[in-house]
Amino acid sequence: MKRALLTLSSMAALSACNMAPHYVRPAPPVPAGFPSGPAYAPVVATEKPGLPWTALVTDPRLRTVIERALANNRDLRAALANVEAARAQYQVQRAAQLPAVTGEAAATLSRRNDDRQNSYSADIGFSAFEIDLFGRVKNLTRSALESYLATEEGARATRITLIAETATAYATLAADQELLVLSRQTLTSAERTLALVQSLNGAGLTGKLDVHQAETTVEQARSDIAANVTQVAQDRNALDLLAGAPVEDALLPPSLEALTGGIAKTPAGLSSDVLLQRPDVLQAEHQLKAANADIGAARAAMFPKISLTAAIGVASSALSSLFTNGGFAWSAAPSASMPVFGGGARGNLDYSKAQRDISLAQYERAIQTAFQEVSDALAREGTIDDQQAAQQRLVLASQRSYALADERYRAGIDTFLNSLTSQRSLYNARQSAIATNLTLIRNRILLYRVIGADFAGG
Repeated sequence: MKRALLTLSSMAALSACNMAPHYVRPAPPVPAGFPSGPAYAPVVATEKPGLPWTALVTDPRLRTVIERALANNRDLRAALANVEAARAQYQVQRAAQLPAVTGEAAATLSRRNDDRQNSYSADIGFSAFEIDLFGRVKNLTRSALESYLATEEGARATRITLIAETATAYATLAADQELLVLSRQTLTSAERTLALVQSLNGAGLTGKLDVHQAETTVEQARSDIAANVTQVAQDRNALDLLAGAPVEDALLPPSLEALTGGIAKTPAGLSSDVLLQRPDVLQAEHQLKAANADIGAARAAMFPKISLTAAIGVASSALSSLFTNGGFAWSAAPSASMPVFGGGARGNLDYSKAQRDISLAQYERAIQTAFQEVSDALAREGTIDDQQAAQQRLVLASQRSYALADERYRAGIDTFLNSLTSQRSLYNARQSAIATNLTLIRNRILLYRVIGADFAGG
């Protein structure tokens, strides 16, 4: 028995052999820093990249909606279930590195004429345990571990995306609500103008053309109201889906301007190395590591596969003497197998190498995509304040232009067409201002998502 144990220990000690290629993280195929130039704001060197979502969102209503989404959203639940499934698969594969010990007891009772023959046995041992001399099982376990870690990063990416999508849907609802209010205000103003023009036409002071031109503004506003009512309803449906349950009116955004102060700016930092910690990039790297381990398993499969079946126990013809010294027995049966003909093992190795090359390309592509997304968001952040200020000045100038044109028309100095044109310009300027405010908020949320450094959770 001691000899068998020594043999097993010696063979297990040889299992340190690993045929997987040595993994070295590939150099990022992007510049070391983010772009700079007229479109980009100066970056403060002391800024820590990224934000946890609890620091990004300070608006209490939106925070409540996001917390509900994290608790109820079905996509996130599915992602977390995938993590549990991957963890279970890793545990199953890891168990293959250790022998499965089983116990067995048996009795045989027989009688032929006056000859009575009984036998009893009890043993404990393991069957067909693979001695991992060339690291096949070890690399399969490593591959399962990396696949599990990749799934875990995928769930973290899903979580960050869910937070960003919920906040974006909330801001979109706020913007469409303001567009609905604006279209109703425009309709009220247009109806007053139409009443005035009809009155002047009845008195013979203006022609029918002015009446019909005023009617176009009224009907356009009514059409916009119908479209905006539909859009607000669809925005509510989208928000309810993300939150996993209906969102009550008390949690809806009061205004887009109030929400602007409830969404913080996310610092990007100076170095693009922060992208290496983005969940989808880490997910791609874990998949690359898994493919690397699969090469080691495929290489090991080309060498002999050594298994061992062993047992120790007792046997006796009498139950009373089953556990005496004379009943002790042991057995050990090593075996080895190796493919002799056929190219299956070599083909599996070539396939594993090709899969590693695919995973490498996907990893590098994930980094490049992340770099572009952050650069685009930084370019938008660097100019949005100037655009917003210009848009506000445009609204003010349009208001003054419309007021003056309306006064000149009422005084009979100018035509109604000039007043109508100024009114439409004001309407368009206000719509553009709302769109610009929404762009500012959405870009802040986007920058949070594409940096992906929500390390603090929430």
